Amino acid sequence: MALSVFYSSVSGNTEMKKQQQRIFDVLQSKKIDFEAVDISQESENKDLMRRIAGDPTALPPQICKGDSYCGNFTAFESAIEAEALEEFLKL
Repeated sequence: MALSVFYSSVSGNTEMKKQQQRIFDVLQSKKIDFEAVDISQESENKDLMRRIAGDPTALPPQICKGDSYCGNFTAFESAIEAEALEEFLKL
């Protein structure tokens, strides 16, 4: 079951871009394999992200493992602070 990070490559929102990059940087630095899923390329990806998140208005970045929702950027940062990243990512 793969870890997926839903993101948007097309966004004028600087804060969103920073959040997405922070997630990518942390996962890469910890050598955690993940799939980056660009919701701006296919609407099915956006629909999937929102279905898994259980929120019809969810915006990227969102993190999930298979069909199991892990959380958004705020939850990701909280997990890092609590030194519980692996549990958060369901690894």
